[in-house]
Amino acid sequence: FRQGAEVTDMILARLPVTAQLAAGAFIIWMLLGIAGGIYAALRRGKWQDRAVVTGALVFYSFPSFFIGLLLIFFVIIRARLLPFPSYASPLEDPIQWLQTMILPWFTIALLYAAFYVRLTRNQMLEVLSEDYVRTARAKGLPERTVIRKHAFRAGLTPLVTAAGLDFAGVLGGAIITERIFGLPGVGKLAIEAVVEYDLPLITGVTMMAATFIIVMNLIVDLLYAFIDPRVRVT
Repeated sequence: FRQGAEVTDMILARLPVTAQLAAGAFIIWMLLGIAGGIYAALRRGKWQDRAVVTGALVFYSFPSFFIGLLLIFFVIIRARLLPFPSYASPLEDPIQWLQTMILPWFTIALLYAAFYVRLTRNQMLEVLSEDYVRTARAKGLPERTVIRKHAFRAGLTPLVTAAGLDFAGVLGGAIITERIFGLPGVGKLAIEAVVEYDLPLITGVTMMAATFIIVMNLIVDLLYAFIDPRVRVT
């Protein structure tokens, strides 16, 4: 009503920016979280394990706006490694797009990666104590094969569940991150709708976020059949 436009059109115009933000952050936090968790689990009780877990706890305790402001201050203002964020389409100016998106990606990724480090470490420690893992090692299989094909796959189910829900949540709008870096995404649109008391737009954004969560729950349930043969329906 306030802007004289279709709610669906307004959301779809902003959704590509949020999708780019969510996809990039998702890839980074999964790589950092899984690699850090496996590394810590394989060095359980050593200083490397304690250092990774401590770092994860520190970043997990920081709110996203604090991480974002730290990155802006040290990377942009102090070190001058990047210009101030100014979003441009990747089709129009890919260099400027990458310079704008890299810090928002890491703002979200550092927060989520900290959680996945702890989750992956706990799952790996639980699976590595199972009998079939000890049997695989006793047969003389390379350690890389034991970790990748036996231990990691068996502990993958909780990671997939958490990843699906977290990815859907970011797709629904990374409100704080988009606001800090001035990204014209769904999150920023939601803030504008709340400030202007635009109820139809608030309803549309909420329904879209709920739809993403429902769809990702369905996808996660379907992935279980490929990850764990024990849950396949015959």
